[in-house]
Amino acid sequence: MSFDRVPRLVFWETTKACPLACVHCRAVAQREPAPDELTTEEGKAIIDELAGAGRPAPVLILTGGDCLQRPDLDVLTAYAQSSGVPVAISPSVSPSLNAATLAMLYANGVRTASLSLDGAAAETHEQVRQIPGHFDETIRAIGLLKEHGLSVQVNSAVMAQNVRELADLAALLVRHEVRTWEVFFLIGVGRGHEIAEIENDEYEDVCHFLVDAAQYGMTVRTVEAPFFRRVRDWRSKQRDPSLDPAVEFGLGPLYRELRARLRELMGEPTSPVLAPTAATRDGKGIVFVAHDGRVYPAGFLPLSLGSVRDKGVLEIYRDDPVLKAIRNAEFPGRCGRCEYADECGGSRARAYAVTGDPLADDPACRYLPS
Repeated sequence: MSFDRVPRLVFWETTKACPLACVHCRAVAQREPAPDELTTEEGKAIIDELAGAGRPAPVLILTGGDCLQRPDLDVLTAYAQSSGVPVAISPSVSPSLNAATLAMLYANGVRTASLSLDGAAAETHEQVRQIPGHFDETIRAIGLLKEHGLSVQVNSAVMAQNVRELADLAALLVRHEVRTWEVFFLIGVGRGHEIAEIENDEYEDVCHFLVDAAQYGMTVRTVEAPFFRRVRDWRSKQRDPSLDPAVEFGLGPLYRELRARLRELMGEPTSPVLAPTAATRDGKGIVFVAHDGRVYPAGFLPLSLGSVRDKGVLEIYRDDPVLKAIRNAEFPGRCGRCEYADECGGSRARAYAVTGDPLADDPACRYLPS
């Protein structure tokens, strides 16, 4: 799909309010709502626009901050349900994530929720979330969501401090029957400026490990690492699947370490590789509406394209010249010459963070196209 006219996912940062103070928070969330947040009626206008986009309507993902801090969440989700717009939530794990709230959301048609878990050990996760006991609370929240009929996705940010726990984290999620693992490759925006990213030569190792992790009945997706699709394609075309990927693809010690730990914990793979094939990226199939109505290609790409207070989010998505260039893979450098320019296209957010140009090469991808 080209996603030229309508995105697949519309993220709405419903509020800046959040009871947590995560060290890598993209949104730089705060305890109280911001004074310029979109009103209930402005939120309904976004829903109306998505409802008029045809079927299937884009999925509206309510995020934040913590979307559960919106006092009109019941009104907004009920309105979306009556309008035929599917809604997913991305809440924080806090006292607001409780049985009564989940019963209300389920009644209003919400069927999917994503939670964040950033380590297989409590110490690692809580160093990020800065809330004692939050690891156990998150594990309990996974169970609570499932009890209320919601499909659970777990989001994990990859950074230097947790990268060696990825195999243990994958095993933990499979054990708790999590259906989808979305792995975020940290971009230095918001509070994330202060967090150490993994080394450039480790991105390839992690992506190959994620192909391995996707063979245990859990779908694996990546955020800001679209070259995972190239790696998945390479692995699917491997001339002899019994050969060692570390040797076949010249991988480093991190891959060997993570693969060995995954096999130690999980044994032999149990399923084909479960990874989505839709060629989305920042601004292609994805668009982000901030708390104040400003529109961005994605949450990690802080390049303002306009505001829903001036024109519709779909109008901005369709007509913005930067987004057109992104969707057409009009990248002047290595990313544009690559045979995976459309399927991958590189992280536009990382290109922008490093160079100030959203069309520049993704510095985390080491592949040199012929």
